[in-house]
Amino acid sequence: MAWIKMIPEAQAEGKLKELYTRLTTRHGIVDHILKIHSLNPPSLSGHYELYKTLMCGRSGLSRAQREMIAVVVSSANRCHY
Repeated sequence: MAWIKMIPEAQAEGKLKELYTRLTTRHGIVDHILKIHSLNPPSLSGHYELYKTLMCGRSGLSRAQREMIAVVVSSANRCHY
């Protein structure tokens, strides 16, 4: 859990609400790694675009390989992935 103030989905307004709507998972939540940017919607948008490029953009690595790298990095950082 982040120690950064995060705006909950129910309290989001304007651009943040639009981003939350777009980034809501199939489980009906916005991941905490994205919500830590809730006080700065342009930062949230940039973070997501970077993630999307790294995980889905053209690369010599497969999506599975990228996910494996993400799991190892999260584990090394003691972060729940």
